[in-house]
Amino acid sequence: MVQSKEFSETLFSMKGISKKTVEDHLKLYTGYVNKYNEITEKLKALTEEDFSKANQVFSTVRSLKTELSFAWGGVINHEIYFSHLGGNGGTASSKLLNQIEKDFGSFEKYKTDMKASALSARGWVWTVWNSVEQRLINHIGDSQNTYALWKTTPLVALDTYEHAYFVDYGVNRGSYVDAFFENMNWDIVEEEFEKAR
Repeated sequence: MVQSKEFSETLFSMKGISKKTVEDHLKLYTGYVNKYNEITEKLKALTEEDFSKANQVFSTVRSLKTELSFAWGGVINHEIYFSHLGGNGGTASSKLLNQIEKDFGSFEKYKTDMKASALSARGWVWTVWNSVEQRLINHIGDSQNTYALWKTTPLVALDTYEHAYFVDYGVNRGSYVDAFFENMNWDIVEEEFEKAR
């Protein structure tokens, strides 16, 4: 069974992302944890008959395995997202900043790429470490479980679903992305970058 994680209390006093948004958003995260556990139990209870009826158009096996990937994405994406929020913004530092400058040209160009990606995504944007090419990439996902890039490790997760910003910004997603960067804890991202490398 997966347990919901506890996150920093600083999430509730961020600049530009309201306490109400965070409280509601954390409830959604807990919902993903609960559904992941529920689906896991349903998979354990499958019978030989269920397995014998597996089918790519529709079957209980297909349905559960598809929704398991969605729920797991919802758990992990939100854990990354909430873990690196609640900081003081600014810029990355140390080896992470050096890598960003190498791969994007400058920290500002990285943010420009990330913001454009966020305006293009229907669900998520991640900054990932590509272990094959040994570089950072921003990529989009239109859902919790779409467009996986193999041999990459997500370091930054930016939720672009409307629930992450609509209370505070309405349709102005760009201002939400600006607030996201103002509340980043780059030390957390740096730690994850060191692990990924």
